[in-house]
Amino acid sequence: MSVKYKDYYETLGVSRATPQKEIRKAYRELARKYHPDVNPGNKAAEEKFKDIQEAYAVLSDAEKRKRYDQLGSGWEAGADFTPPPGWRSTRVEFGDRANVEDVFGESGPFSDFFQSVFGGLGFETGRGGRTASRGTDVEAEIEMSLEDVHRGATPTVSLQTTGPCPDCGGRGTRRMSACQNCRGTGQVISRRRMTVNIPAGARDNSVLRLSGKGDRRSPDGPPGDLYLRIRIKPHPNLELVGTDDVQVEIPVTPWEAALGAPVTVPTIDGSVEMTIPRGTQSGSRLRLRGQGLRKRDGSRGDQFVKVRIALPGSLTPEEERLFQELARLSRFNPRA
Repeated sequence: MSVKYKDYYETLGVSRATPQKEIRKAYRELARKYHPDVNPGNKAAEEKFKDIQEAYAVLSDAEKRKRYDQLGSGWEAGADFTPPPGWRSTRVEFGDRANVEDVFGESGPFSDFFQSVFGGLGFETGRGGRTASRGTDVEAEIEMSLEDVHRGATPTVSLQTTGPCPDCGGRGTRRMSACQNCRGTGQVISRRRMTVNIPAGARDNSVLRLSGKGDRRSPDGPPGDLYLRIRIKPHPNLELVGTDDVQVEIPVTPWEAALGAPVTVPTIDGSVEMTIPRGTQSGSRLRLRGQGLRKRDGSRGDQFVKVRIALPGSLTPEEERLFQELARLSRFNPRA
């Protein structure tokens, strides 16, 4: 029975001349977009994710890619494909990473095309036996407050992950028929919760690698890694400036700005007292050294205090009289 040719380069959106490093980059971008954790319940995204995994399983391995390229560049996606005579009977030594379980786990959801070209699970490693398949790396995001990245935290994260089906042990079959629990894929999707230790000094968009916390593809193989990207939530008072500094805006009265005055300023560690210098202009930035975010080496950034002169919304008769008296006596002209 003929099967449809699958263009793995087109699946990953790369050309045949793309180097291995760019293959991995394209795969990571697409896998992040179509991962089941990002698209819960989306069957189309799930199938796309499987196609991406299959394409990467071939193009990321130099020997598999070479073998795939031997089919020739004349094939087009969708064309009927018949492997050359003796194609499957040829033994190819792939080394420790060659087993097709590398991405999908034993009896994983490979297409008929993959099975036709690579012989499915019949391949052996260069040492003459199977290698335990390593699980897939998982990427996820976690939102943290400014205080948490400053002090460190141990949040609990909930992830939708894939792993070997418990009913069939990841094989996809039971008693010579497709497993009903995983529908023959050998993999099931589940929700997993874990507590993560995030040390002080994390920053927005930084990535924490948790070894062995990714997806598992086969019962006896090691899991992949979890890459946790940190996003800092907006703070009600403080604004992140650059990497290590923060800023707060403080309203002051005209007389406080003109005469100077002590004011209470919120910081990431609580309120502190600071003095507004005499003659401070609206929009001025004052610095509180060492009051910013904690760095990994234990030092800290700074906090900036931006001064905004505020006027009362309404005046009492006495306040209005005093302002009129000030207007009569003052020679100050800000437009001069």
